[in-house]
Amino acid sequence: MSRLRKLIHQGYTSRNRVQLVKGGRFYFTHLKELIHTARESLHLQFYIFSADDTGLSVMQALKEAAARGVMVFLHLDAYASQGFPQKAVAELREAGVKVKWFEPLFKSRRFYFGRRMHHKVAVADGIRCLVGGINICDRYNDLPGKPAWLDMAVYCEGEAAYIVYHICRQMWGEKLTGPAIRWKEVDSFCQSLPEKEYAEVRVRQNDWVMRKVQIWRSYLELFKKADREIIIMCSYFIPGILYRRKLAQAVKDGVDVKVILAGMSDIRMAKHAERFLYGWMLRNRIRVFEYQETVLHAKVATRDSKWTTIGSYNVNNISAYASLELNLDIRDPDFSATARKEMETIMQLHCKEITADNYFARSSIWRTIWQRFSYGFFNTVLKLFTFYFRQE
Repeated sequence: MSRLRKLIHQGYTSRNRVQLVKGGRFYFTHLKELIHTARESLHLQFYIFSADDTGLSVMQALKEAAARGVMVFLHLDAYASQGFPQKAVAELREAGVKVKWFEPLFKSRRFYFGRRMHHKVAVADGIRCLVGGINICDRYNDLPGKPAWLDMAVYCEGEAAYIVYHICRQMWGEKLTGPAIRWKEVDSFCQSLPEKEYAEVRVRQNDWVMRKVQIWRSYLELFKKADREIIIMCSYFIPGILYRRKLAQAVKDGVDVKVILAGMSDIRMAKHAERFLYGWMLRNRIRVFEYQETVLHAKVATRDSKWTTIGSYNVNNISAYASLELNLDIRDPDFSATARKEMETIMQLHCKEITADNYFARSSIWRTIWQRFSYGFFNTVLKLFTFYFRQE
């Protein structure tokens, strides 16, 4: 068995160093540092890449990396990034950056309607990576007078980054990316990391078509193993029946469950569908907090200050059955305590708690009908997008 297979088979890898990265300028500072310090290879996978000020600055960094002799691979979703100009693509390719589209509409040999690459991943030299929910676009960055959408990522160095690197290579086509980074180099880097900073990290994918439901299972594990507390921050929180059942059971078992959701959303019907479930959450003693400052786009969950998952996965059936998603599960008290503290601060300073009193006082028959319609419409659209999926 190869070293890569052994790492994947063992689940959690131990020789990693992790750091929570907030969205906005903090994230883009880390991303550009990742690009500027790459020596051999860069793999980037993004759902949305726009040619606005933020996108142009990242493009420039990629061009400079290619000019240094770094092999640069930019993999974009063909639907969500369809507005990325052909002129920009041509400029990147002329500079030596390789650009590829994930399943162009109606052109892919194995096209599945609704199946999109939702990853937000960057990997340098097979040893350092950024994984989160942040796209390359102005609205995810801090600009004058325009604060970024609320989002988060994790910066990871070590064995987990090596696994993410190979996922990127496999999705691109390994034969087209040249020789892989040698394990000897990765092993040497991991040995240089201070043992006291080691964190256990597990790379998780969701791609229902390819029979990968790892992140879906991570959330089930979260609900089952929590002893005291679960905090979920999610941009489009519409859990299916099984998730709702497990969350309700966790509360009955004495777990304090809190969810941080968007107060304002970029997809208004999804927000109405989400609010249809507020009554269910409140009846089951799940505390609901709506973020008030900007649009919430983060996808993070933590339990008992021991375990955290972070990445591109939303708690809804689109992430479960349609999109390709990538998360990192982090089993480390220090990291989880940091993530918990950040979410507690957000709840206390930037959220409004939705209680039974203020929720039901604002309810009306017409609002309830509209929310119920939105919820039904959301689920119907999902079925239309996925009804003829076949698994490979």
